[in-house]
Amino acid sequence: MINSIKKFFKEEEGQGMTEYGLILGLIALAAVIAMTTMGGEISKKFGEITSKITGTTTPSGS
Repeated sequence: MINSIKKFFKEEEGQGMTEYGLILGLIALAAVIAMTTMGGEISKKFGEITSKITGTTTPSGS
């Protein structure tokens, strides 16, 4: 009985998956913060690229 309890506390099978989940969550959080912070600039750049490709002008802003 005591050996099975010791074995239960020594098992670490789920630990790796938990660590990967935490890392994935931190990466997702960093991506959301980066996109929120730089969203306007990214949108402007895509507008510039689109206007160069199509040869039209797009309104700046938004």
